[in-house]
Amino acid sequence: MRKIILSVIGILIIVLSFLFAKKLIADKHKPKPVKEKVVKTVFTDTVKNRTIQIVIPANGSLVAKRRVELYSEVQGIFKTSNTLFKPGQKYSKGQSLIRIDAAEYYASVQSSKSNLYNAIAAIMPDLRLDFPEVFQKWQNYLNSFDLSKSTPELPKMTSDKENYFITGRSIVSSYYNVKNLEQRLSKYTISAPFSGILTEALVTEGTLIRSGQKLGEFIDPSVYEMEVALSKSYASLLKVGESVKLTNLDKTESYKGIVSRVNGNIDATTQTITAYIDVKDETLKEGMYLEAELNVKSEPNAIEIDRNLLSENEEIFIIRDSLLDVIPAKPIYFSDTKVVLKEVPDGTVILKKSVPGAYAGMLVKPFDNTSIKTDK
Repeated sequence: MRKIILSVIGILIIVLSFLFAKKLIADKHKPKPVKEKVVKTVFTDTVKNRTIQIVIPANGSLVAKRRVELYSEVQGIFKTSNTLFKPGQKYSKGQSLIRIDAAEYYASVQSSKSNLYNAIAAIMPDLRLDFPEVFQKWQNYLNSFDLSKSTPELPKMTSDKENYFITGRSIVSSYYNVKNLEQRLSKYTISAPFSGILTEALVTEGTLIRSGQKLGEFIDPSVYEMEVALSKSYASLLKVGESVKLTNLDKTESYKGIVSRVNGNIDATTQTITAYIDVKDETLKEGMYLEAELNVKSEPNAIEIDRNLLSENEEIFIIRDSLLDVIPAKPIYFSDTKVVLKEVPDGTVILKKSVPGAYAGMLVKPFDNTSIKTDK
């Protein structure tokens, strides 16, 4: 019985070995599958050189172009007026911003003016006798002298004798002393140098104002300027009078500005140059943050593409006979997302969007409407 079982097992092994050998022979003559070529669909664009406007982005906050910090040069009580000294209050040119009580000082000015008048009146008899030719001139000056008005200028002296006589009586020194007092008296009233608005008020009516104390800030809201810092490489491109487009952060409002000044000094630490942009608009306020686009240069015979389409070797992909190839390009200007190139021939078909894993010799197919229908 054992011999029979071993014989059956041997026969099965032989049969299985024969079948396995036959399968190996059949697989040896089976043709290998051909690897299917993958053709990527790419977005393309045809080069057409034109004049590219190089735009530099910048940003900054608005500051009133005309602003005055108000300081007191005298001491006294802040007098009340019909217009409250409060932030947001508007004033016309020449209107009083602050009036300080000057009653005591005014009395001393009037006393000095009276002394000058008396000194001139005291020499009139001598002038009639010794200098009759100039008597009438000084008489007319006395007649025009008004204590309630500013002291008139002394008559012009026509001879050395007259000059020595008047100067010897201390008339000239008394006159300039009075003019000095009148000048200081005018500082008790601070008037608006231009039509504008009060943005800061540090004192209120009835308080004691001291000499040198800051009182507030006054601005002209009709014209604002924005200070922007640009790379020193654009120093030769910035031009005064160049138009600038300004927008708010939400891109909902746009304004037109003009480059008014360009600093002649480059910051040594940041290697930037400062430009100032003037802008006018009734809706603008001081401190608003705006973004600017400065048109610094027009580059002829150039194209603008995405930065990621330019390789580190300054080459771009083109399509030639359904294959990718590379050609050199000359970059002129880089922005955050774009690059301006020159020396790319017209009519060259280039990639419009980058292709992952792209290489020279890669088989591609331009994207069009037909390919959309095929994919569907």
